[in-house]
Amino acid sequence: MNLLNYRLVIFFLVTLFGIIFSIPSFLQTDEGKKISLGLDLQGGLHMLLGVETPKAVEGKIKSIAATVKYFTDKELILIDDLIVQTDHVSFTLLDPDEQQKLDLMLEEIEGLDIKKNQALQYTIALTPQEIELVKDMAVAQVVETVRNRLDQFGLAEPSVTRQGDEDIVVQLPGIKTQEEEQQARALISKPANLELMAIDETKADQVYDLTKEEALGFGDVILEDSNNPNTKYLLKQIPILTGSEVVDARVSFDQQTNQPVINFTLSTFGAKVFGDFTAKNIGNRLAVVLDGKVFSAPVIRERIGGGSGQISGNFTTEEAGNVAIALRSGALPAPILVLEKRSVGPSLGADSIQASTIALIAGFILVVIFMVIYYGVGGIVANIALITNIFIIIAVMAMFGATLTLPGMAGIVLTVGMAVDANVIINERIRELLKEGKSIHKSIENGYKMR
Repeated sequence: MNLLNYRLVIFFLVTLFGIIFSIPSFLQTDEGKKISLGLDLQGGLHMLLGVETPKAVEGKIKSIAATVKYFTDKELILIDDLIVQTDHVSFTLLDPDEQQKLDLMLEEIEGLDIKKNQALQYTIALTPQEIELVKDMAVAQVVETVRNRLDQFGLAEPSVTRQGDEDIVVQLPGIKTQEEEQQARALISKPANLELMAIDETKADQVYDLTKEEALGFGDVILEDSNNPNTKYLLKQIPILTGSEVVDARVSFDQQTNQPVINFTLSTFGAKVFGDFTAKNIGNRLAVVLDGKVFSAPVIRERIGGGSGQISGNFTTEEAGNVAIALRSGALPAPILVLEKRSVGPSLGADSIQASTIALIAGFILVVIFMVIYYGVGGIVANIALITNIFIIIAVMAMFGATLTLPGMAGIVLTVGMAVDANVIINERIRELLKEGKSIHKSIENGYKMR
């Protein structure tokens, strides 16, 4: 069998494989993978979100306070009046001999503006450059977090892109019902800020006699119970741990009540901090706080190792699943607001699909007829290759779960023209070589080499 025959055999095998492989995808049958349609073709939800970046700066300040608290407790450094404000942390160092150790720790944290007086009263804020960096990183993190949540939720090809300094554009193809829209919005906007906080046992009985400002003066905050707003807790303002240390969260069911609960797992560092705190606070209460509400406040009976915990409440299975997704994908570093919402109807997509399909079919038929009339058998072979090319393109798109948009359909139409253009050039070159007296085998070989 000569080289030309080998090429023909390979060509027809590839053609057969491509057509068989791509038929389920091309016809969008129930079997095999599907091609998702973009927002411009099937409609869906378009939202413009705004990120409240100043809240991210407040969160950074709170994390600095937690670092100071953990370090001073670990190193037995005495401090007093540790207060967290929206833009700074303040405290007083009681032992001057520990100043050098504390300053070395603070120097390791980048972007701090540290002021202190002769009475060793510290005021820690962020530099202007660090504030801008925190805001910029907050928007970038929100983009990544929202994308991860939507991916884990199972939505097909969501588009999450940054627009400007503080805005984010979210496009969700296929969202059509009001229920789906509300569920998607709830998942996107849920802060999922998990905090493990200590209850101020020294003033716990005074919670209903204190205002929020008075509590803040003691370094405490007042938070409501998630199930009963009339029940309030007085908690230490600085959390022991935050959701940034959560590495996994799963839904399970309480063996006694059969209610959905969320089991979470902490990182190695989080597990160490959690274990140290529970060992030193046996007999005290620990509050599990999610998005500013207390879900449980159990008494610590013993040191809790292993770095795991549980969030219980009146969750439905769906709510618990959404919270678990939000915890796994990470808390939002700052709240987000829906600035604009548009429901894109599928009518434009249907018209676009119809017009593109007509253009593709009409162009394809004209090209096929031209190739057969002008090139005869060679045109038939080129047409078979063209059909195979289209089938394989669609099959590969389905294999990788690609989304077909209006520009994508235009690209397929353009592929037909480009493929035929290549075949025309090759066939014309073969004709020239035949007219020069070359053999058929040599003309075909040199025609494809384009020399």
